[in-house]
Amino acid sequence: MNIRLYNAQILTMRKEEPVFRGEIWVKNNKIAYITAADKLKDRTEEFAAISWDMELDCRDNLLMPGFKDAHTHSAMTFLRSYVDDVPLQQWLEKYVFPMEKKLSGEDIYHLTKLAVLEYLTSGITSIFEMYLTPDSIAQACIDTGMRCVLTSGLNNFTSSIEQQEEEYLRWNHSDPLISYQLGFHSEYTCSKDLLRRMSQLAHKYRAPVYTHLAETAKEVQECKARYGVSPMVFLYDMGIFAFGGGGYHCVHMSAGDMNIFRQLRLYAITNPASNLKLASGVAPIAEFERRGIPVAIGTDGPASNNCLDMFREMFLLSGLSKVREGDAGSLDAVKVLRMATVDGAKAMQLSHADVLEEGKLADIILIDLRQPNMQPIHNIPKNLVYSGSKSNVCMTMVNGRILYRNGEFFVGESVEDIYAECDRIVKRIINSAAE
Repeated sequence: MNIRLYNAQILTMRKEEPVFRGEIWVKNNKIAYITAADKLKDRTEEFAAISWDMELDCRDNLLMPGFKDAHTHSAMTFLRSYVDDVPLQQWLEKYVFPMEKKLSGEDIYHLTKLAVLEYLTSGITSIFEMYLTPDSIAQACIDTGMRCVLTSGLNNFTSSIEQQEEEYLRWNHSDPLISYQLGFHSEYTCSKDLLRRMSQLAHKYRAPVYTHLAETAKEVQECKARYGVSPMVFLYDMGIFAFGGGGYHCVHMSAGDMNIFRQLRLYAITNPASNLKLASGVAPIAEFERRGIPVAIGTDGPASNNCLDMFREMFLLSGLSKVREGDAGSLDAVKVLRMATVDGAKAMQLSHADVLEEGKLADIILIDLRQPNMQPIHNIPKNLVYSGSKSNVCMTMVNGRILYRNGEFFVGESVEDIYAECDRIVKRIINSAAE
């Protein structure tokens, strides 16, 4: 499709490029042209020859890259608000793990689609997904049009090195919306032998690896009791991160852990709402910044968050970091916005979807600047972080296709049908748990 987005304020997220008024032309799944309004005359002849499938007047609202949700467990929608306000280990062992055993691949397919709807309303155009049955998740994203980077939740109980290798090879060549990065659940759910084989797989493909890391103080203490070192040092010594990657959460990091992160250029993928709700702690984001450690942002799952909202994550990240540092000037909002967009794309190996630029993928959102919470407009990037809301998202485009606009979804299926199917799944699982 040829889509013209005009009369827009544009925030490309390219370094030090200010917001400007202009328009973007999308051809199929890529940005074909982006220009300031006063330079449009240079392409007048070409413009006249284009047959547009859609011309959208943005009415001076903001076009920008979509948010990258760099850590998700989407199908956990089925546990949203089912069990809250209990300690993390009790929450996991008594409620989450037993309920997850009741899920089928088909359940996960439908529950993932419910999460996709929520991502779209928050302007999220890519997710970094670690959960059971990756094939079901991939199909749900293909069918709804969502971009998804899969990674394995490999542990002693689910998946295998052989299964992960097969998924890695298949999903990096099957569909333009889907890619796959190597990963495992965590140090504490994997045997030493399994982690050794994980390292061998990473070296075989010279590939980055991702895992839950230093989420709780208990996790770190228990690893030290087992191996005499922190999870980061243990995994580093095994060579797992020789080709990059990153850790989800990274709350309880020592100076030595951070030095390894900086040395290997690993990404710290923070999940502020989930860590706050589960009392895991506050990640040292400003310290990561000072040390040159790149940071991306994830929502985590809808059972531990419980909201898939990048605006809330950005505000919490900024506010919690300032309180942790005791310094309101310790973390600039523009840096936080980069974490939610450009740095998230880089963490997910989506360099072709990081900024608005000719030749990049057309993963674009439109932000309503005319709502009260965005007025007056002194500084648009800071407005997005400090006062923005998912209610400001009036369009979400993924791969050149508009999936959400003005409260309406275009995901190939009735929203009510998705809700109804998920409700049937939840009732079946809850009823079976009560028996």
